[in-house]
Amino acid sequence: MEMDTIAAIATGMTDSGIGIIRISGEDAIEIADKVYLSKGGHKKLRDAESHTIHYGYIVEGTSKEDIVDEVMVSVFKKPKSYTAENIVEINCHGGIYIMNRILEIVLEAGARLAQPGEFTKRAFLNGRIDLTRAEAVMDMIRSGNELAAKNSLRQLRGEIFDKIKKLREEILYEIAFIESALDDPEHISLDEYPHRLSARVENFLERIKKLIDSAGHGRMIQEGINTVIVGKPNAGKSSLLNILAGEERAIVTEVAGTTRDALEEHISLCGISLNVIDTAGIRDTNDTVEKIGVEKARKYAAEADLIIYVVDSSVALDENDRDIMEMIGGKKCMILLNKTDLESVTTKEMLQDILSANDVFSIGETTVRIVSTSTKDGTGIDAFESAVKDMFLNGEIETDHQICITNVRHKQALKDAYESLLQVKKSLEDHMPEDFYSIDLMSAYASLGEMIGEEVGEDLVNEIFSKFCMGK
Repeated sequence: MEMDTIAAIATGMTDSGIGIIRISGEDAIEIADKVYLSKGGHKKLRDAESHTIHYGYIVEGTSKEDIVDEVMVSVFKKPKSYTAENIVEINCHGGIYIMNRILEIVLEAGARLAQPGEFTKRAFLNGRIDLTRAEAVMDMIRSGNELAAKNSLRQLRGEIFDKIKKLREEILYEIAFIESALDDPEHISLDEYPHRLSARVENFLERIKKLIDSAGHGRMIQEGINTVIVGKPNAGKSSLLNILAGEERAIVTEVAGTTRDALEEHISLCGISLNVIDTAGIRDTNDTVEKIGVEKARKYAAEADLIIYVVDSSVALDENDRDIMEMIGGKKCMILLNKTDLESVTTKEMLQDILSANDVFSIGETTVRIVSTSTKDGTGIDAFESAVKDMFLNGEIETDHQICITNVRHKQALKDAYESLLQVKKSLEDHMPEDFYSIDLMSAYASLGEMIGEEVGEDLVNEIFSKFCMGK
């Protein structure tokens, strides 16, 4: 499939040290030769080896005497390039005017302005990458933390594609076997086949379920862990937010009830992104404004991935604390026993006794952790950070080995395939004819194909790549 030659600025539109104008298509090198002048004036890019870089100038006009910029030009010849087409990348000075001027010259020489995501779209259409790898490109650009970047890189390297491709091959084998047996029953027997297929379907379901279940972790990796700080007034919640943010984001006073409304902050912690909300202190109050703040705190806590419950160790627990514990029951929770620089009235053992008596909590596992801290002098903050990382990673997200689903489209395709396989399982249990198995196996095969782009419509492809940035 031959397409016209496209060009776009591939770097950010800000003043910077270097800017890149990317050209891709059958005539990319010919167009670049029209605007490129080597240092000696005699070398042509069409004569250059692939994957080489050349020093020279960008010029405009047929005389090639009007120099626009001093550049380094990279040449990548098809099919060994990002798009599997001829590609030229002009590395120029990064001023906005210079980048736009060079792009204009390239367009005047015969290229067309690329649409958003069109370079990656061509890589997909030309068979260089599958759709999961293509979408990983955008995920990599948008990565806001170390774990998100690592997960996107694994996807970009084809780990999801490899898993889905293997599943499809195994499902296709079963479809082919059934169809062959139905066409040639004299030579291929299906007598013991339902029992064997049942085991295979259970295996398929288990593998797909594992990918679907990873989507919850995938969302937290990509978007951040929605974290809510709760506690009674003056327990040290706002001080904690300020320590984590590294600046004075919240007003801290000795007056209880200073925080009236929620304060949000995005924090990177041990390679994990936390979307932290500091809430109003939870207590019985007659103050109308404070009541609204308390209700908002309860609402945020109900929707949180992680609750940080700050307890003032220098005062006794009361009904407000028990109310908070009841509110956070069943949620992943980190309890900070704060103000340990003062004489302790409430201890870790007291909290453990109360929580152990409530069967919705699981002390010592992943549901609740208790850490002693002092936000005044920073004691225990390192232990708190390690505990958060341990809670969300150890045994749940193996950062070096497990790929997580972060794309909603991927999750839906997996769920569709899972439902089709459940239907195969039901047909086996109901002793339905073998052609019923084949129909639903084919449906599962098609759903997995949609995920990697082997069975996907043009409209969906266009929609996916329209969300990409220009030049990628």
